[in-house]
Amino acid sequence: VQLVESGGDLVQAGGSLRLSCICSGFIFEEAAIGWFRQAPGKERESLLCISPSGTTNYGDSRKGRFTISTDINRNTVYLNVTSLEPEDTADYYCAAAGLGDEFPSCYEGFEAWGPGTQVAVFS
Repeated sequence: VQLVESGGDLVQAGGSLRLSCICSGFIFEEAAIGWFRQAPGKERESLLCISPSGTTNYGDSRKGRFTISTDINRNTVYLNVTSLEPEDTADYYCAAAGLGDEFPSCYEGFEAWGPGTQVAVFS
């Protein structure tokens, strides 16, 4: 099981990014894949998750700037971020949950994590 993030960059405030999470070693359509971030000196924050039952938004504070999408042919889950703010500066991670479960859920423990990709937003 492996997840690898990419797409992090140094971006000016107001810009957009699409972060990619390439999944291998499991059938990602049969798992819950979540996106998380951790800013310097702060706790990890849960963002969005997608599972066979749909999309979960762990919080509404990002007010629609964050969306999640998938490309089944590429085994990839994307985190799309618009109107970037300096407060979005963080390491972004994807993770998988429910591996091998009949009904994988975005609310169970995430078992496999990628190494992360760094996003830095300047004003």
